[in-house]
Amino acid sequence: MTDTPVTLEVEDGVGTIRLVRPPMNALDAAMQDLLKELAEQAAARADVRSVVVWGGPEVFAAGADIKEMRAMSYQDMVDRSRGLQDAFTAVARIPKPVVAAVNGYALGGGCELALCADIRIAAEDAKLGQPEILLGLIPGAGGTQRLARLVGPSRAKDLIFTGRMVTAADALAIGLVDRVVPADEVYPQALEWARRLARGPAYALRAAKEAVDGGLDTDLSSGLTLERTLFAALFATEDRETGMRSFIENGPGKAEFA
Repeated sequence: MTDTPVTLEVEDGVGTIRLVRPPMNALDAAMQDLLKELAEQAAARADVRSVVVWGGPEVFAAGADIKEMRAMSYQDMVDRSRGLQDAFTAVARIPKPVVAAVNGYALGGGCELALCADIRIAAEDAKLGQPEILLGLIPGAGGTQRLARLVGPSRAKDLIFTGRMVTAADALAIGLVDRVVPADEVYPQALEWARRLARGPAYALRAAKEAVDGGLDTDLSSGLTLERTLFAALFATEDRETGMRSFIENGPGKAEFA
């Protein structure tokens, strides 16, 4: 077992960002800072073409470190809150496909971290939620914003107002997760998804993610302008030439991208 609470391991084009702070992967300030650093590394490294975020087979992350936060003053949190959000935003802004592999609990900051991924694969026995209200707080690492964008404002308010946990099945029904599988299949299926996309056209995938995410943050007209600009720009890439040449010569779906 490593002494480093967050690690990045790369194999076959997939970078696994692993949370390693037993027993519950409580996200303290040091862990948040390291998460930001490794997310930025994954974004920059050419040998990382897709990313899996995983907390291990027992728990994804059960939230922030409450003992650490309990000792913080208002001034302390004013200083710290930017770093907290920046850590999660660094994951959300990785310009490559990102999948969260959720075993066990994903609560509070753990749920907010899962929200930063492009898709979420959860174990059948996983539990997700934003229980900050039970501490007299609200989510502070993007939960009020990303959750509402993902499941809609009414469902987000229900989860945030009550602080209740939802099962994986309920999370699937409201769109909080995208796939529910047996617990021992969570990481293998996340790897399978990531490896398949790691073989895809890197610049087109980057553009697709930027278009969807950027469009959600603006009006339809501006989003269409962004899409049009990114679409046209891909005509300057080798991936576009590879994909179209393969389609003409070999039929659809057979292109091999570098």
